[in-house]
Amino acid sequence: MQKKRLGNTELYLSNIGLGTWALGGGGYAYGWGSQDDKESVSTIWQALDSGINWIDTAPVYGLGHAEKIVGKALKGHKEVLIASKCGLIWNEKRKISGCLKRVSIRREIEASLRRLKRDTIDLYQIHWPDPDEDIEEAWSFMMDLIKEGKIRYAGVSNFDLNQLKRLQSIYAIGSLQPPYSMLMRDLEKEVLDYCADNHIGLIVYSPLESGLLTGKFTKDKIANLPNDDWRKKKNSHFQEPELSINLKLLENLRPLIKKNGRTMAQMAIAWTLRRSEVTAAIVGARHPAQIKETVVAGEKVLSPEEIDYIETLLKERAKTIKKEII
Repeated sequence: MQKKRLGNTELYLSNIGLGTWALGGGGYAYGWGSQDDKESVSTIWQALDSGINWIDTAPVYGLGHAEKIVGKALKGHKEVLIASKCGLIWNEKRKISGCLKRVSIRREIEASLRRLKRDTIDLYQIHWPDPDEDIEEAWSFMMDLIKEGKIRYAGVSNFDLNQLKRLQSIYAIGSLQPPYSMLMRDLEKEVLDYCADNHIGLIVYSPLESGLLTGKFTKDKIANLPNDDWRKKKNSHFQEPELSINLKLLENLRPLIKKNGRTMAQMAIAWTLRRSEVTAAIVGARHPAQIKETVVAGEKVLSPEEIDYIETLLKERAKTIKKEII
């Protein structure tokens, strides 16, 4: 699998990384429903066998559970890079809130290291800029963690352009983790150019929009998602009136995937990797077969004609969204 240097760091990442949000299971506000731990470990092992050399996780995924699964699966695999995060904490009632104070991040990093069974985390990221007024305090403390050897490099996730500039003036940002997919293209406006100009690596998440862009969902399947699956009530892409528009897009894409021999998921991931500014895409999976399918996207390059065809359909979708929703 192709590897690419992450921004100004010395980390070389496979252009597909395994995301572990869904492996955290359910039972909290942003859970994915029940998940078998043995299946999760097998999924991680399949990712490694397929050439993936890094795993993305976070304490809040399953409220600590995803990190424990990663730690268990990677026992004896110290060569595999781990990216985790900080800034989202929870209380005894499993309610999640943002906190970027030094003392809180200190507790988080120590807990993450224990769960991951590591002495050092390769890439540690501020998960969300929440609260905004504390991002400088958090960023400065991340530099302390590098000096201590707790983390190798620091990055951010879900930051806008202004927030990136504020931190870049303090210390060079290693990476940004933003959402990016056919349905979510906001970073193309300014952020891509800024990251390229400042050598900030880009590892994009949700290239499959939480599974919607696999082309395997129907309205009935979405309606039958477990009640503790966050997509059912908190993801607008899975809800009307946008859902019907998105399903129509997928239907219009089917002739292209039939022609080029890809699956819908492989094409959606390859679309995000078409941009040279993107270092890698994080792809989630709950079963070994899923990552075995999607990892192929790392070797699939879209032709200019395919990109133009997709762009035409995306413009049509954007016009419909503007007309019917906005």
